[in-house]
Parts: sequence; structure tokens; C-alpha cells
Amino acid sequence: MSAARVALSVAGSDPSGGAGVQADLKTFGALGAYGTAVLTALTAQSTRGVAGVHPVPADFVRRQLDVLLDDVAVHAVKVGMLGSADVVRAVAGVLGERGAGPLVLDPVMVATSGDRLLDADAVDALRTDLLPLAALVTPNVPEAAVLLDAPPARTVQECVDQAEELHRRCGAVVLLKGGHLDGGDSVDVLAGAGRTALVGRPRLDTTATHGTGCTLSSALAALAARAPAPPEPTTAGWLPLVEEARDYLQGALAAGAGLGVGSGHGPVDHFHAHAHARAGTAGRTTS
Repeated sequence: MSAARVALSVAGSDPSGGAGVQADLKTFGALGAYGTAVLTALTAQSTRGVAGVHPVPADFVRRQLDVLLDDVAVHAVKVGMLGSADVVRAVAGVLGERGAGPLVLDPVMVATSGDRLLDADAVDALRTDLLPLAALVTPNVPEAAVLLDAPPARTVQECVDQAEELHRRCGAVVLLKGGHLDGGDSVDVLAGAGRTALVGRPRLDTTATHGTGCTLSSALAALAARAPAPPEPTTAGWLPLVEEARDYLQGALAAGAGLGVGSGHGPVDHFHAHAHARAGTAGRTTS
């Protein structure tokens, strides 16, 4: 049995390194999980936006998963960008049959830049095939509206109502991310069996926000992989992980501008906790 606690990212690639599989692997490593990855799409993107998407065929996505799971014991899975109904069904088919620890589903539909990342035909497949397998689903306000076929929430109370309704429909614990709302705090809603909880952090004035959704969901997968047992499928079971993941993201957001990467919405700093050590080695040369 492997001594490492293994997390798996099933997502698209981001050449700029701030989102997608690249962000997930950085987050896994920063939080002490061994990262593995299955690619669902190649993208041409930067901090300025997405210029193109090249999907990986569903059969090859399935093959990646099968070959990996034949060899490596996976303790938690984060699923992000899937792109098409065929890929959604391929991923759901393998994970539904084989399992790989708690599934954290980030229903990536639209990038922060506004670029569409999920075909309209794939939304139904996401609802019917993949949502029932999820332990935790992490939509933002627009994504929750699409999943519920409802107008986007405008207030925290409307987020509470939509998170509870999505939990009732799919059975998974729901973390509805409230970053799209106004207010001094960014408030997320965690809804599951038992009470509903609000998790807030002060809103930061920064443009280094590329990959925030990917980073939060992969942080939750890493923490679930490291846990001695899968989180209970309740609000109380996931709340400590959500609080820790939000603290990690808050630090990454606060430090992101210091990276100075790109000329658009720059990435968060996934290794912000290691910044002191990184600064201490800057400029060193080897003899």
C-alpha cells in the first residue's frame, strides 16, 4: 500500500499555469497530497482569457482513467472542466464503476473571463450522470443557476435557498461560492444533511484571481485525500475541510499579485506558505 495520500485531478490544461490541471497539481502538492491527473482538454489560454479549446476524445479520457486506476490507489478525486457530454459520461462511467475516494465536482461551465467551457448538451449529462456520484459539488453563482435552471442568486439568502435546493435534488453536499455577490465579505454557503453553514472571508482588492475556483475545489480534494476517513456526507462532516481550504485560498489570493505573472487576471500564489523559503533561495548559485 502506498504511503502517499493520492489526489486525482480530472480536468483541462491551462498553459499559463493558473487554472485547470496545473493549478490542481500545485494545490495538491502545497497541501501535502500526491497529485495525479487525467486530461480532458487542451486549451489555448492565458491570464487574458481562453482563445481555444481542443477536447480529448472520450475514449482516451476513459483509457487514461483505467490505466491510472489499475496501478495507483487514489484517495480523492477533483473533477473540473469536461467540455462535452461524451466526456462527462466517460468519466462518470469509470468513477461510478471503480470509485476512487470522495469526488469533489467543480461544475466548470464558464471561465471568469466569460468564455464558455462546457457544451450546452453536457449540462444534462452532468446533472444525470455525474452529480449523483459527487460527495461535494462546488458551483459558483452562475453555475448553480444553470444546474437549477433558475435566475442567478443576488443575495446571500438566495444563495442559501439555491444551495439547499441543489442538495435536495442531487444528494451531494453543496458549497455554493458567493464570490459573484457584492459586499465586504465573500460568503460561501455549505448545504447538506443537517444545518446550513455560511463560510465568509474578507473580500480582497486584487486582480490575481485566475484559477480561484479550481484551486478551492482541488484544495478540498487534497484535504479529503489526507483525511484518515472520508468526510461524513453532511454539512458538519465537510465544514472543517471547507474552512481550511478557504484559509488556504485566502492566503493564495492575498499573495497572488506579488507573482507578477501575466498582464490580465493573474494567478493566485499556490505556494504562498512557502514564500519565505522561496525568497531565501532567490539569487543563489551553485558551484
